[in-house]
Amino acid sequence: MSRAALVVMAAGLGSRFGGGIKQLEPVGPNREIIMEYSIYDAVEAGFDKVVFVIRRDIEADFREAVGKKIEQIADVAYVYQEVEDIPSVHRERFAGRTKPWGTGQAILCCRDAVDSPFLVINADDFYGKQAYKEAYSYLTRNSEHSERELCMVGFILKNTLSENGAVTRGLCQAGPDGMLEKVVETRNIEKTEGGAVVRSEDGDRTLDADCLVSMNMWGMQPGFFSILESGFLEFLDKLEDGEPKAEYLLPTIIGGLLEEGRVTVKVLQSSDQWFGVTYKEDKESVAASVRKLVEDGVYPEKLF
Repeated sequence: MSRAALVVMAAGLGSRFGGGIKQLEPVGPNREIIMEYSIYDAVEAGFDKVVFVIRRDIEADFREAVGKKIEQIADVAYVYQEVEDIPSVHRERFAGRTKPWGTGQAILCCRDAVDSPFLVINADDFYGKQAYKEAYSYLTRNSEHSERELCMVGFILKNTLSENGAVTRGLCQAGPDGMLEKVVETRNIEKTEGGAVVRSEDGDRTLDADCLVSMNMWGMQPGFFSILESGFLEFLDKLEDGEPKAEYLLPTIIGGLLEEGRVTVKVLQSSDQWFGVTYKEDKESVAASVRKLVEDGVYPEKLF
């Protein structure tokens, strides 16, 4: 049994990135990719197992580009997010679906590969060292955490926006005790000169640029898989056949559980700068940020 596992969600289609596999785009001086920096930070913080959630069609490229290196520093497992990986009672209903079921299903795919506290991250987001230290400390310092006690590393909205288009963020509200009270998955958030707005057909809604957001960095106990599994079945039961793009999303799932009082979420905060690649044009600024961190000695010139 590992001390704590890192679950890397890398099955995204990358449609906004122009059709390429954005998780495999190099940003480091020796062609390192973002998730390699994430894994480097996580292992340094104490995580000793890495579980990659990928699609089968990118498996060969992924193992060659990433897996071989990571297997040198941590235990590695691969799981596959497949559209048809749903309860058998629903497979006929959704036989024609081609879009994956979202981040909730991605994590559920890991149920046979994870037996320890685990931290979930996006493959194309750079979170910074402090985020992993905070998460590892919380997940491992109390062995009596139940499946209903989660944690989340929060970031400031203005530090997570792209100069090149709209993004999706989980807008969060935390209480004075540092516990998450509400999270709302919000699409079409754009950066503006004065801060941020949500674009919609009903008009623009201004956001507080300093508000707390989730970047899908969630910490959980293995018992949470049972909650996810029952929630997924309920989600499918309620879904209309004519909703081919509906997704089972972590922020929405956890937001609902919070409203029902079924989970608690400790909000951990990182002062490190987040950055990521949502659009092809983001890559240049990310590479420049990584280069600066290497020059400042935060990372070695060559990670592995």
